[in-house]
Amino acid sequence: MDNGLVIDHVLLEVADAERSGVFYDAVFFALGGRRMAAHEGSVAWGTDEPVLELAVRGESPRGSGHVALRAAGKAAVDAAYVAGLRAGGTGDGPPGPRPRQGLRGYGAALRDPDGLRVELVSR
Repeated sequence: MDNGLVIDHVLLEVADAERSGVFYDAVFFALGGRRMAAHEGSVAWGTDEPVLELAVRGESPRGSGHVALRAAGKAAVDAAYVAGLRAGGTGDGPPGPRPRQGLRGYGAALRDPDGLRVELVSR
């Protein structure tokens, strides 16, 4: 899905997935979205593909909440990763294939200067 946005998806960690799920089911339904299949230990919402994912705090398969930014291709992922490192970020997963993102999935992960996780994704 090319929605023209830089944000690919967001994963939030929550204390109670069932309680939060009821909330996000209602909000997304009102906005025309729906609950979608997600990865083990998480649930997601969106319209054509997941854009918001929730995982129980401490049980996320990726270790923490994050924002994933969409890149135009492998070169853009690589460039953004290097730019982030040069601007004070730290590496949290070097650029490379990301099968979870699809057959052509490619990505990288950084921690910003405050330690927040930022994924770079190309599909």
